[in-house]
Amino acid sequence: MVRFESRCGTVRRGRSSRSRVATAIVGLAVVPLLVTGCNSSASSGSDSSSHPQRGGDLTIANDQDIQTLDKTRMFHNEDIWMSEQFFETLYAAAPDGKSLVPRLATSYNLSPDKKTWTFNLRHGVKFSNGKPMTADDVVFSIDDARGKTSLWASLDAAIQTITAKGKYTVIIKTKYPWSPLLSDLALFSNGIVPKDFGGMSKKQFFTSPVGTGPFKFVTWKKGQYVKAVRNPYYWQSGRPYLDSVTWKDVPDANTRVLQVQGGQADIGEFPPWSSIASLQSNSTVKVDLFPSSRTDYLAFNTRRKPFNDPHVRRAISYALDRKAMIKAVLFGHGDPANALLTPALWAHDSSLRGDEFSLTKAKAEMAKSSSPSGFSTTLTVDPGDNTQVTLSQLLQQELKPLGINLSVNKDSNASTDTENFNYDMAFTYDTTDIIDPDELVVFSAVGNGGTHSLFTGYNSARVNSLAAQAAHVFDQSQRKQLYAKIQAQVATDAPLVPMYYSPFVYVQTDKVHGFNAYTIGYYPLQDVYKTP
Repeated sequence: MVRFESRCGTVRRGRSSRSRVATAIVGLAVVPLLVTGCNSSASSGSDSSSHPQRGGDLTIANDQDIQTLDKTRMFHNEDIWMSEQFFETLYAAAPDGKSLVPRLATSYNLSPDKKTWTFNLRHGVKFSNGKPMTADDVVFSIDDARGKTSLWASLDAAIQTITAKGKYTVIIKTKYPWSPLLSDLALFSNGIVPKDFGGMSKKQFFTSPVGTGPFKFVTWKKGQYVKAVRNPYYWQSGRPYLDSVTWKDVPDANTRVLQVQGGQADIGEFPPWSSIASLQSNSTVKVDLFPSSRTDYLAFNTRRKPFNDPHVRRAISYALDRKAMIKAVLFGHGDPANALLTPALWAHDSSLRGDEFSLTKAKAEMAKSSSPSGFSTTLTVDPGDNTQVTLSQLLQQELKPLGINLSVNKDSNASTDTENFNYDMAFTYDTTDIIDPDELVVFSAVGNGGTHSLFTGYNSARVNSLAAQAAHVFDQSQRKQLYAKIQAQVATDAPLVPMYYSPFVYVQTDKVHGFNAYTIGYYPLQDVYKTP
């Protein structure tokens, strides 16, 4: 989904800030994607050097502690990616990030009026407690995911009714033709759980959840780790290979690297960008740079002067040297961003020219603006975020030729202040969780979309209308044309300035095989195995 801040020069992607914007979004969709063109020689993560072996315990060093096990209330990436090992959805994103594959459903039929979806469920699926999964469980789960307490309810807002027909058929009727539905159903919050939470309250259930995924929850020691073991009833024959998985909370990036090198962890999330080159030359570890859906932006509070003036915003956009930013904070492991939508999405407009660095164009825009001689303003950054601090220093230098005197406000509550529109300029970013562009557009560019266009206050009647049209059209080529118009309009209005696209980075021991992170961040641990 969308989030704020990258932290301490480490590779951070979406959702970490999700928890901070959760009340505002109340359930928008998210998009799984493929970032094309990271300069970082992205790896597929596949490893066929040895035959898959059964057994072994895997330890993953996370950069954040797990916050919740409730799939309808989670917002952090770590929570989400872990939950996907317990809960499965009817459909799921394919590895390419731009298509869907059946999971707990095997097929579906869509009525001619495109408002009735009939899903055929997979036979023989059992929960980790050994009880069979039926259509009643699916109906209950999706109804719960679109309930009042769910942070992701708006993702399922197009659903009018959902009913069971026998044990293996589910019928969903939508209020209107809604092309993103299949992708929406693939979101983690729509994971299937037992009907009525197996006779427990929701709170009780999510202290020891049960799902159909490859792993079975065992224990959670807050602030330290979560442990899961192989689900003996998993429907994919022979999988998972591992006996157990443990997610450890290791917030310091350098410590995560040291734990992988020392054998205390098998996989480390997001090592420092500065360490990638040296790690790649280390024969005892592997470094994978997976294509991701992350886009980093410079955001403007369009409710404040002079940022209500698009000429000012465009002038600043032209003044940004994106290549210098990538060199300074990503150590070359990224690409300049040209559009609101990430290249990971099928709707990304690769033909759109981003505001490439041009001081001449920047000065021309300032001359046409309400502040032709420049002005003083403030950039709000998180003082604990080395990436933001470094970028702020670059920005101060880049804006001087425009007569813009930029002060840096180091604020530990930077993300909260941004959500409350208590800022002039700030850094932000987003990632996605589903393969359809609808959520990302609604979240980042639609004025009434819940976050007021990623807390910029941008509200374009044209963009709002185009977004609504695109979600009701089923022909992908037509949808792509509509999304191209949205990207072009947002680029012209510049409420958010796309800076760069970056990959997901993991460091692993040479004993780990088959680990692969999708563009949405999901990693299928049922395919992972270890060798001695």
